[in-house]
Amino acid sequence: MDPIRNETPGMQYRRFGTTGQRLSAITLGGMRYVDGWKQPHNQVPPAMAEQCARLVQLALDAGINHIETAQGYGRSEHCYGQVLSELRIPRARYHLMTKGAPATAEDAKRTVEAQLKALRLDHIDLYAWHGINNAELADRALAKGGPVEELHRLRDQGVIGAVGFSTHGRLETVVRAIQSDLFSFVNLHYYYFYQRLRGAVDLAAAKDMGVFIISPNDKGGQLFSPSPLLRDLCAPLTPIQFNARWLLASPHVHTLSFGMTEPDHVAEMRGIFPAPCPADRSLLELINRMDARVAADPVSTWEGWECQDDPSGINIPEVLRFRRMWKCYDLEGFGRYRYNMLEAKGHWFPGHYASDELVERVDTARVPAGIDLKALLREAHRALYVPKKSPTI
Repeated sequence: MDPIRNETPGMQYRRFGTTGQRLSAITLGGMRYVDGWKQPHNQVPPAMAEQCARLVQLALDAGINHIETAQGYGRSEHCYGQVLSELRIPRARYHLMTKGAPATAEDAKRTVEAQLKALRLDHIDLYAWHGINNAELADRALAKGGPVEELHRLRDQGVIGAVGFSTHGRLETVVRAIQSDLFSFVNLHYYYFYQRLRGAVDLAAAKDMGVFIISPNDKGGQLFSPSPLLRDLCAPLTPIQFNARWLLASPHVHTLSFGMTEPDHVAEMRGIFPAPCPADRSLLELINRMDARVAADPVSTWEGWECQDDPSGINIPEVLRFRRMWKCYDLEGFGRYRYNMLEAKGHWFPGHYASDELVERVDTARVPAGIDLKALLREAHRALYVPKKSPTI
């Protein structure tokens, strides 16, 4: 097993599956820095570089040893390349993960070469094929002689330390990629308010894969902007701290991103530790308190997964999840934020709105007795949908 890089009291570290790398339980991501998505990607503005440098130093001082970025994160790779070089951070102090979605073996070689140049590195510790989100993308990534096989060759050449994948996909897609046995780790969505991928986490553990949780604070409920009800339910922890402890109570979860962009975020992160594994009495009391809130709207216990391929095209499980978070936890703002991304994000977030026209096409044959699915969908649409403004002429 590799030694712990940047080991610091107050931080916890976990072995990242068969990679052997011992990562901090919290990861410094690279998706949310100021002006990070603007073109040209290879030109890093001073404000972005200054923000990144400040967070890198604070994160390292707090014991974080894992930095995560992606070619698809705009200027992020170029920013980290510049900042880590200018700060003269020793390479032995951190692990770096990046991601890409090359379509072919040749594309994989070109993509990694470009990323190494952007990052100003000669080695990437962890490389993930970015976005195995559906069967078509799985076919592309896993193809014989395809991009993932080429990533394995680059690993054997010492250019990459380990090969994994990231996913926004449904359970069946994630399980298929895990069962391919081509990957040493997986980056996926799993948190208190979205537990559907528990089976994928358990399967990854059975195969001794590293498990990295994506966006637990944002897509996990915009926990940085909690409702007063959620804040009270999680006290004395913040909702962010509760969700992180809930995740880290599982030995199968190794690290999670945190979306840190301000010094206050690092201070809140420190309050997670020590994170008990398994959950101790105080954490179990909070979990029970949170679980009990579903009694405020008992029909919310049905999550609608039987209807995920409904002929209407509505993303029924997600619409019902947003409705449950609104009804049981007063998280209407989060539901509105995510609901209005439907029909705009393609395979990253598929499905249609629950418009009246599409609701009429819903097949209710698999819906349990006592649940009026069409009424629930209409209720969610009325509460969460924000009509798009017509362009002015």
